[in-house]
Amino acid sequence: MAEPVRKLLLLVPALLVLAACGRPVTPKAVAADGGPEPAPSSSARPALAELDPCALLSPSDRSSAGLTELGKPKTIGEARACDWTVPSTFGVTVTLDETAGLANLDVSHGTRTKKKVGAHQALQVADKKAAAGTCAVLLGVGNSASVQVDVSNASFSDTTLACSRATTVAGLVEPKLP
Repeated sequence: MAEPVRKLLLLVPALLVLAACGRPVTPKAVAADGGPEPAPSSSARPALAELDPCALLSPSDRSSAGLTELGKPKTIGEARACDWTVPSTFGVTVTLDETAGLANLDVSHGTRTKKKVGAHQALQVADKKAAAGTCAVLLGVGNSASVQVDVSNASFSDTTLACSRATTVAGLVEPKLP
């Protein structure tokens, strides 16, 4: 190989490194056959911080859960949430908590039942009074985050029904979680 060509080949990687300074470099994956790697599948789940709590229930999901109204965004403490209300029937709140995992949530005010919803560990917390009509299904997202599905019946009765509704909504939300 000629000496000028050899020097140029050694210089090219150094120039590429310098050109990339201060900018993120995204290497392109290469398939085993040397061709470009296929694009990531759309099944890759976004991080919890990237999710919109009101977008977690599609129109068909809302129909399955008996929700007839669009959700309204709100903030609970530092957490992003969305409220759906069926007037004179029940309400659902889905909260995305990026700072508290299942082990960090205060569940002392209810009857706790461990369960699994899809691929996520979960905890159902029903009001201790069977007639109170409130229930939550808490989904663990890693060790330090959670998604909380809270249901309150408008009549504040029938905790079993509230837990059934919370479980249904949790099952609809869970496939969209990281």
